Order: sequence, then structure tokens, then C-alpha cells
Amino acid sequence: MSVYNGERYLDEAIASVLAQSFSDFEFLIIDDGSQDASTAIIREHAARDARIRPIIRENRGLVASLNQMLNEARAPLVARMDADDICRPDRFEKQVAFLAAHPDYGVVGSWSEDIGEFGEPLSRGGDDHPLTHEEMVRAIENGGQLICHPAAMYRRDIVRSVGGYHAAFRHCEDLDLWLRLSSITRMGNVPERLVRYRRYPGQVSSRHATELQIGTAVARLAWHERRAGRIDPTATLERLPPIDGLDTLFHRPGTSREVRAQVALALRYSEDALRNEGFDLLVNHLRDGGRRDGMWRTVMRLVRFGEPLRALRLAATLSMTALV
Repeated sequence: MSVYNGERYLDEAIASVLAQSFSDFEFLIIDDGSQDASTAIIREHAARDARIRPIIRENRGLVASLNQMLNEARAPLVARMDADDICRPDRFEKQVAFLAAHPDYGVVGSWSEDIGEFGEPLSRGGDDHPLTHEEMVRAIENGGQLICHPAAMYRRDIVRSVGGYHAAFRHCEDLDLWLRLSSITRMGNVPERLVRYRRYPGQVSSRHATELQIGTAVARLAWHERRAGRIDPTATLERLPPIDGLDTLFHRPGTSREVRAQVALALRYSEDALRNEGFDLLVNHLRDGGRRDGMWRTVMRLVRFGEPLRALRLAATLSMTALV
């Protein structure tokens, strides 16, 4: 578990791990330079339970924290957990049993139960995560979801063999990892809701929606390159280039336009993205002759978000591009 200013939900998240029916584990928690009460909460739990190994240091970011814990972990299996989610008491027991029964699987996740800011149940939309590796491969090909990161358990050596988490894919480092692992091991999910996954406006995936969607699109492009037997141009990057630099990175004209279109369509529903840099990306997509699916509804959505000037600008862009 990596923690950065996670005091609001941290106590409950830690307690849910310590309450596991499978109790033979060490619990690495990095405090990644928190400025709130997170450090005190971690130390308080560590004083009561010797399984916790706290690492308190300056801020380096989630990817650096995950790779540090991978290197310091002493067990052959690693379970991921976030500081705002909740484990069901039998989560570890079920996943350890799955990996023991399926030695050809290197990663196993589980279905999840969505909860809101105050722990209230949220209705789920769409399909659950795929169960078998064959279903996982089909989900990759179709752009579907794979494994919920805070519900993942994996074999440490397999993850280290592919270089762990890659810094270039900040905010979607898990997807990039699953895509790289899919070619060297089998992956699946336990068909039980072993994690309560919290969704709320302040979480990382909401605050960094644009960067996450760009990284997701590029990670899938890199997967296609590897699958085709070509060199993955992202493998050694510390940071992804701007979208306009993707033609050069992948040595293929039209890549930048393709990614911009994917990201623009994905951001139509994100309030955070439409209030920030995602809005300009969407406008540039339309000026470039991109698809207009649902864009007039996005104008109305901007009004509801309290962004009337952006709504007018998007409407003007839609009207102008319709005349071209």
C-alpha cells in the first residue's frame, strides 16, 4: 500500500487488511511524503501489529513507491491495496488458494463492489472483469477492463521479470503492467467481490482523467506493437511525449490523431477533464475533423457543470466544423 495524504479512509483500509482470514503476511506501507495525519495513522497501526513494515519518506510518486515495495517484499506473492478501499476478510485466502491451484497463472484479481464517498453502495454499469486468461485476451483486443489494481495479487518474480511498473504510464501503470504480463503469464479474476472499491470526486482517477486516458491509449498501442513483433517504443521512457509527438514515437503517421480521437470520446463524461486540459483536447479533436458523437450532449453537460463559457465555445466549434 502506498499512501499520500490518505488520512480520510486510511484507518479503515489498513484495518481491513489486518483482519484477513489468511494472516501469514507482511504489510508494507509507504508513506509517500504525506502532509496530513497519514504518518501517525500508519505508525499507530504498526505499533499494534508487527506484520506492518512502515516506510516513511519524501514524496516520489506512486510508481516509484510500488517498485520500491516490489524490491523490498520478502514473500513470493504480492497483494496490492489502495488507501481508500476495503478488503473483504477472505480476500487473501481466496486469491492465495487460486494461485496455488493454478500455477500457470501469474496474476489474479477479483470482482469488486463499488462504494461512494461515505461507503454507500453504488450501482455498477457494464460487465464485470473477465475471469479466464482467454477472456482477458479478448478484453484486451476489445478495449475492455482487465484487473482492478487494488484487488490484484501476483507472483513477485514474474512482475519483476518485466521490469515492474513503468514510470511513463503514470495513473495507468497497472494497465500497462497487465498488458506486458499478458504475453508471458496467464491472468484471471476470482468471480467474487473481494474488494469494496471507492469512487468519489477527489480520487486520482478523477483528478487526472486526461492523463489517464492518454496513457491508456498509448499503452494499448504499445501492446499492439509488441504483438506484431515490433519494438515497443515506450519501453525505456520515463515520460510519454505530448500527443502531437506520437507519430514520431511510433514511426507511423496518424497515430497522434488516432489517440486524440480515442481520448476525446472517452473524456466527454468527465467533469474534471472538461474543466481542465481535456476540454482543449476535445476542441482540437473536432477542429481536426474528428467524430462528433454525443458532442451536443456534452455542451449541455458543460452547462450543468457550471461552465457556460466552455459550453458556448464547444457549441461554436461544433457549428463551425459542421459548415466545413
